[in-house]
Amino acid sequence: MRRQDLEAMGFEELWLLHEELTKILAEKITAEKRELEKRLAQLNQPDQFGDSESAATETGSSQPQPRRKYPKVLPKYCNPLQPTETWSGRGKQPRWLVAALQSGHTLDEFKIRENGDSPDRNAGGQGHS
Repeated sequence: MRRQDLEAMGFEELWLLHEELTKILAEKITAEKRELEKRLAQLNQPDQFGDSESAATETGSSQPQPRRKYPKVLPKYCNPLQPTETWSGRGKQPRWLVAALQSGHTLDEFKIRENGDSPDRNAGGQGHS
């Protein structure tokens, strides 16, 4: 269409043309969006990579992955004043251990002894003082 043709049209005709163009553009945009979504779905298929990592990224933030199960770690150190307070030797040291170490004790003093070792005040806090 030429610009002269548009300028010669009346308000009602131009408005109808505008509505038709809006309708056609909306349909084309919707069709283009569907096509792009199909292509994206094909690119994100987990079978393409053959591993579980791509499946995890595909779910994204919609469902958090369950935490990895770690093996149970037995305690290696115990508080002789409070035998239920133990520490496995991993991660941050507990407050009771930090305070004892600062007061001059050594880490070995708090070690939980195995049954074959000679009993001392740290034997699991079992009645020894």
